[in-house]
Amino acid sequence: MSTSPTERRTTSAAAASACRTDAPGAGAAPVLPRPAPRTPGRATGGSARPRHWLRAGWMMTASGWSANQFSALLGAYRGDLGLTTATTTALFAVYVLGLIPGLLLGGPLADRRGRRPVVYTALATAAVATCLLMAGPVAAWLLWPGRFLTGLGAGALLTAGSVWIKELSSAPHDPSTAPGTAARRSGLFLSAGFASGGLAAALIAQWAPYPMITAYVPHLVLSAVAAAAAGRAPETVRTRSAHRPAAHEAPPTTHDHASRGGGASFRRLIAPVAPWVFAAPTIAFVTLPGLVGARLDGWQTVYAGVATAVTPGAGLLVAPLARRLAARHRLATAVTGLAAVALGLLVGALAVMAVQPALALAAAAVLGAGYGLCVAYGLTEVAALAPPHRLARLTARFWTLAYLGFFAPYGVTLLSALWSPQAILAAAALLAVLTLGAVARAARRERL
Repeated sequence: MSTSPTERRTTSAAAASACRTDAPGAGAAPVLPRPAPRTPGRATGGSARPRHWLRAGWMMTASGWSANQFSALLGAYRGDLGLTTATTTALFAVYVLGLIPGLLLGGPLADRRGRRPVVYTALATAAVATCLLMAGPVAAWLLWPGRFLTGLGAGALLTAGSVWIKELSSAPHDPSTAPGTAARRSGLFLSAGFASGGLAAALIAQWAPYPMITAYVPHLVLSAVAAAAAGRAPETVRTRSAHRPAAHEAPPTTHDHASRGGGASFRRLIAPVAPWVFAAPTIAFVTLPGLVGARLDGWQTVYAGVATAVTPGAGLLVAPLARRLAARHRLATAVTGLAAVALGLLVGALAVMAVQPALALAAAAVLGAGYGLCVAYGLTEVAALAPPHRLARLTARFWTLAYLGFFAPYGVTLLSALWSPQAILAAAALLAVLTLGAVARAARRERL
């Protein structure tokens, strides 16, 4: 298509005008397009969007680390400080006594005061707890408040921190996040701390001097790094009024019927499974290493650290399986998880009877898989059953029931005065099967 000479002259003049500048003496120097102004949190000129959720996530890793660093040192406390098995397992269980109020109070405080103050207070509490544990070789009684404060800090950080990461993984901070990503991010950071904290503490305790002091140093370093990283993450709670329903929204009373139905389903379908979430892994890395330690010849601490890493590691690996099972049937994840727990307990009973550490490690992996499937089922069902105004409350109830499983090693120790450990583990396997049957019967009653 041809153009007339007049049109060509007009086009050339416009192009020349666009290349001129108004600055004196600039001549015909071309002017580059002015860049668009940068907007906080928006990728501009190829720069990546700030990952605020990543900055806050390391605090969850520090929390998981603090929870499990003590577990790998139970054998060292028995051997070096002369503490009995009942005392060490009771110290392990004291963690739950602090954890439950932390879980129940952390969320409401974070809603009123903001995420950052509660998370920082929880992280500082866990650091103080670690300092008390480091003083344990000098004054063993300090181990008790140290474990209690560890649980208190972990509980508050679990609730407030997971909500903070969820909000930082959503608009306006990260509007491109796919549904469900926030929960996976929180779980990944927390499980990474669970898996690495115990292993690192065990390796340091095996070869470093003053093992029950130096083994806790990495947690203090990690806490300082996590606090510095989270300092650049924005607060997501502005005013208390932001949490109140707007005038045009339906009041919470419209969900009363759903709330009652959700509560009944919670009691029948979720509550029986919840204690197995942590009963399975704590038996794996607290009870089994002590029962097969006679064959370890001085490697008890390292073995306990490996078991502490293998168990939650297996829970992470079954996450894709949990999603596929949930897509097939609503109860498939729970059924498979409880079956894995029962199988792991039976394998653990055989390992104890034959005093085989390798077989006990295999049992820990199976129990870890059961843990991963059960926790995935519980959180998914809570999200499906709870109306919006009860989601936080029902989630806290689930975690409270789940952490009751931390008392399982202490229960095994007490019952060992009456029955052999392998008989107790076999009975626990039967109890897991009975739980599976009760949940399946409840599901048939609700026509799931």
